[in-house]
Amino acid sequence: MLGQRVLTAIVLLAVLAATLALHNPWWFVALLAVGAACTCWEWLRLTVAQPPARVLCVGVAAMLLAVMLWAGWAWLVGQPAGMDLAAVVLQFLVPAVALIWLLGVTAAVVRGRADAPPASLVWSLFSVPAIFAAWSVLSLTFMVRGAWFVISLLALVWVADIAAYFAGRAFGKHKLAPRVSPGKTIEGAVAGIVAVVLWVWASSFWDGSFGQALIERLGITLALPAAALLGAISIVGDLFESLLKRRAGRKDSSALLPGHGGVYDRLDAILPVAPFALLLSGVLS
Repeated sequence: MLGQRVLTAIVLLAVLAATLALHNPWWFVALLAVGAACTCWEWLRLTVAQPPARVLCVGVAAMLLAVMLWAGWAWLVGQPAGMDLAAVVLQFLVPAVALIWLLGVTAAVVRGRADAPPASLVWSLFSVPAIFAAWSVLSLTFMVRGAWFVISLLALVWVADIAAYFAGRAFGKHKLAPRVSPGKTIEGAVAGIVAVVLWVWASSFWDGSFGQALIERLGITLALPAAALLGAISIVGDLFESLLKRRAGRKDSSALLPGHGGVYDRLDAILPVAPFALLLSGVLS
């Protein structure tokens, strides 16, 4: 199992590195779109009713993929309709999605109703704007700010996850959300948030990083609490997927990534972090 997990990770990193190394940003944007569409399919499999309604999951994911590929092309070539869409996304969709993550999703995670029925019209409807908003943020910042900005932002989530995992195993004694994810601890969550703060501060010394943009806009005294907020919201995204999986009686969102589960399992934290990161850093405003 470990060997399979490592092999999958190597392949994924190689594909990611290859798209980042290409001079044409289209390939990275398209790769993100494929990952986002897979995430949509997996999310809907957890929140829609049993067949025949579940056959709609593939159709919705396919339509979302088509929209994302068109939008990515339109943004890259400066197509007017695409620019209008980008303005709507940045001014309205991203703030709305961030508000739902902060209030609606956080409230659901705190309630921890893992025994509720898996089918949920509300969370099914939220999947498309939530995923499209995160994809748009990553794609547009990549086009405007470059690969290092996006990688330093993604690393924020990776750092939080790694720190929470190892600190939880070493020091975890108090359960964070036992009804949702029994393995997560308060000690691990605190370590993850601290690690995000340290990463934002350390990465700010590299030009073009997310940390630098955040500190330039907010100043060090506000940027570090903002980083802590991003660390906390990444935990909310992780716990939200765990809640959906518990309701659906699934261990993983799918088996698309051998040894890792599904694509949603790898992107659950970045979905809420991306819109908040954009709003806090203001890099596209």
